[in-house]
Amino acid sequence: MAVSSTRSFEIKATPEQVMAGIVAVERLPEWSSTHKSVTIESTHPDGRPHRVRMTVSIIGITDEQVVDYSWNGDESMSWTLVESAQQNVQDGAYTLTATDKGTKVDFSLTIDPKIPVPGFLVRRAEKTAIETAGKGLTKFVEKNFQ
Repeated sequence: MAVSSTRSFEIKATPEQVMAGIVAVERLPEWSSTHKSVTIESTHPDGRPHRVRMTVSIIGITDEQVVDYSWNGDESMSWTLVESAQQNVQDGAYTLTATDKGTKVDFSLTIDPKIPVPGFLVRRAEKTAIETAGKGLTKFVEKNFQ
């Protein structure tokens, strides 16, 4: 059962500062409790992460995932699941828009587990990921990139 969600939130930082926080994928465990370890396996020519291996644990399920990141300057980034023991699909994206107060962040996520998982658990996992993206990223950027 695939589920998709979106969330918008504001960070009191410039789009460049917010993107610097997003680019620091090796530091995901600092602000995302679901990320246990992150290893950058390859980078794009500009040095930004391309292929990333991570161990993730959410709702009691631990998974080793490989994702590919795509970047569009300081405007947006997205990722696509390449390999996972627990998921068929995981697509996510951050889109940044400058505002007079900082940056509006639009976050979207689609997940589809391989194993039959009750819908309420899938929605709970997705809600946790969406909330972490908002609260965790905001605190991380405001503490480290301003």
